[in-house]
Amino acid sequence: MSSNDKTETSGYLDMDLLRFTTAGSVDDGKSTLIGRLLYDSKNTFDDQMAAVESSSKSRGDENINLALLTDGLKAEREQGITIDVAYRYFATPKRKFIIADTPGHIQYTRNMVTGASTANLAIILVDARKGVIEQTCRHSFIASLLRIQHIVVCVNKMDLVDYSQEAYNEIVAEYKDFASRLDNVVDISFIPISALNGDNVVDKSENMDWYKGSTLLYHLETVYVGNQENHVEARLPVQWVIRPQSDEWHDFRGYAGRVAGGVFRKGDEVTIQPSGFVTKVKAIHSAKEELDEAFSPLSVTMTLEDEIDISRGDMIVKANNPPEVGQDIEAMICWFADKPMAPNGKYIVRHTSNEAKAVIKDVKYKVNINTLHKADDDLGFKLNDIGRISLRTSAPLIYDSYKQNRVTGSFILIDVLTNETVAAGMIA
Repeated sequence: MSSNDKTETSGYLDMDLLRFTTAGSVDDGKSTLIGRLLYDSKNTFDDQMAAVESSSKSRGDENINLALLTDGLKAEREQGITIDVAYRYFATPKRKFIIADTPGHIQYTRNMVTGASTANLAIILVDARKGVIEQTCRHSFIASLLRIQHIVVCVNKMDLVDYSQEAYNEIVAEYKDFASRLDNVVDISFIPISALNGDNVVDKSENMDWYKGSTLLYHLETVYVGNQENHVEARLPVQWVIRPQSDEWHDFRGYAGRVAGGVFRKGDEVTIQPSGFVTKVKAIHSAKEELDEAFSPLSVTMTLEDEIDISRGDMIVKANNPPEVGQDIEAMICWFADKPMAPNGKYIVRHTSNEAKAVIKDVKYKVNINTLHKADDDLGFKLNDIGRISLRTSAPLIYDSYKQNRVTGSFILIDVLTNETVAAGMIA
């Protein structure tokens, strides 16, 4: 590899990464938008375009169907819809991107939750002909619930309303009225686009000279997302205890995991939860070298000055900002399973690297997605229902609120009999 190649590779690895998700109703053009974004930003390969062109012809499409760049499942291509979450990776000279293209159907809301759970930004598509509808509200509420701080509302299919500024302004006003009731969204931007024709996606639209804002790609390249990681409360959930027992590493005992928050340095005083033992960091190792410090989201192996009984599921933390430790948990959940929640049901909760049995003590309320009102008259959870519950676990969990830390504040519930993931939860 030449020195120029090494420099280019190093530059790519050091670039900012933006994770974003797309959401909207059926046929709002999510997959077409991503296809257009990839195609116009020169992030497609010739063989990919040849396959898409061939599929478009076999489907009888008049033009190349860019949505087929992301709809990878056979059923998706046949039906022209998105079913599963499709992840795509691309880069520009300014930033790297991971896209989660999520389904629009109501029955796939759980897939939207999965795709959005790690996102820094959400693109909400609105059909210019239909305006704000139930799925717009549903996906915006989920983005707020998952504490995605940046939302871009793309008013798509502007070509079908003759690029009308009046139609665009009506949708912006309608969405702002709904969004005023959302709690956690910090930044909302609006962009009128035509994903089919490429207006305001990568290049400025000549058909909407009344719009003075940025294109979608420029916004994605420049939006500030540097405050997403928690660098205050130090957390290392232990995934594995490493004991090589080789001649070279005869006495080595390391605790491996991914840093979930804060910064650890050699010599720091730490507490082991849930036992409460106090010790100091002896060394921090990556896969290749010893590190001076470790921070989220690095995966490291930590050694400690004292020999303490630590196992998977324990957490190494700093004493100055300790997490909560307890068996009674309150959380917002989205129900994933076709089978309804059982009253006082028994489930398995998986939280960081820990696992425990849990029983649902109480259902506080469900959320009406359209009005955002709390409903307490129908407390039975069915597929895609969202609401607040309380759990009692068989062993203490070491946790923060989801507001503080998206890693230590989230969990999943698993059916004991089928091993099916039935819900995702965000600790209150």
